[in-house]
Amino acid sequence: MTEHILIIGGGQAGMQIAVTLREDGFEGSVTIVGEEHHGPYQRPPLSKAYLAGEADAETLELRNPQFYVDNNIVVIPSEKVVSVSWGAEHGVAVTETGRELPFNKLAIATGSDPKRLNCEGADLDGVLYMRGLDDANELKARWDGIQNIVVIGGGFIGLEVAAVACKYNKTVTVVHSRDRLMSRAVGPVVSDFFLEAHTKRGATVLLEKRLTKLHGENGKVTGVELQDGTVIPADAVMVGIGVAPRGELADQLGLERAENGAIVVDSHAQTSDPRVVACGDVAYLPHPLGGEGMVMLESVQNAVDQAKLAAKTLLGGTDEYRAVPWFWSDQADLKLQMAGLLQGYDQQVVRGNPDEDKFSVLYYKNGRIIAVDAVNDVLDYMAVRRALTAGQNIPADLAADSSVALKTIMTD
Repeated sequence: MTEHILIIGGGQAGMQIAVTLREDGFEGSVTIVGEEHHGPYQRPPLSKAYLAGEADAETLELRNPQFYVDNNIVVIPSEKVVSVSWGAEHGVAVTETGRELPFNKLAIATGSDPKRLNCEGADLDGVLYMRGLDDANELKARWDGIQNIVVIGGGFIGLEVAAVACKYNKTVTVVHSRDRLMSRAVGPVVSDFFLEAHTKRGATVLLEKRLTKLHGENGKVTGVELQDGTVIPADAVMVGIGVAPRGELADQLGLERAENGAIVVDSHAQTSDPRVVACGDVAYLPHPLGGEGMVMLESVQNAVDQAKLAAKTLLGGTDEYRAVPWFWSDQADLKLQMAGLLQGYDQQVVRGNPDEDKFSVLYYKNGRIIAVDAVNDVLDYMAVRRALTAGQNIPADLAADSSVALKTIMTD
């Protein structure tokens, strides 16, 4: 009897599961079902190169359509799975159109959705989000008609869009509710640097400000009102206030979910039901470097690496997830590269000179390197990433000398 593996989610993680299944010799049926009209594609460039006109839709494709044909991988776009259940012999997923998809094993890679504004005027035309290709296309289609753009949220996506908008001489205002930019991902030195960098490049950045409502005329957004009564003119509002994991299907299978809605998995990417794996943005997993607690990782690296492991788990593998998390963000001419997880650090070392737009910040806990934020400094970034991968240390006292190459001072 043919074994059916169904992958719900047509993004980077879903595609990688299918590829790894075939690479590891699985000969049963493999089906990817996704809601978008497009096949699997890269998302990170959407708010960077794609929005800036430096990449097109074809370059975003993860694989050309013939690849799926050659590898007997069925890709079903434009179908939303609304129910999933186990029967006596196998499981069945049902889509919005009533299509039934049987499976013996299941992978959930449904990703996450942008958190939505919940205020007066949130449904006005011109209030935009950036998650998929259609979102990016909508913003690009409106681009020429936008002069005043207000970005809500000072995370990666919001700042990337702000940087592109400044490049095209738009009037850009970033409204952020926290006291520093990208505060969930980087340390204060890097936050302060990017605040100054975006200001120098033409953006107005407002920290510790909250909007109360959006103004509009004839159904279109015209302004953003803050708590102090200030109204900022807006032809468009780009919202980037975080994401919510799309773990709802897990409830129908009785799978454990975290408070944030993500699906709880173990170090094998296995859910509380051994027949089901979950990976990517939707998964809540043990710290991948053996640290304390559980984490949710929103990155291409995690989507790919965890998906590879999930596929092997579906085939009976017992490997545990041990991968160094890494991330990047392109903002104007600044490339921010991060490796490791800095939460809980008790010491930092700044190398290079932020005034020259090239520096790195190394983070330590109990004397051992745990993470790096590097701006236009690929050598420091790669050295720390290699050290973390190999379980090595970079002594803080030696790293403090910026003239010393980090790769020369790694220790066990």
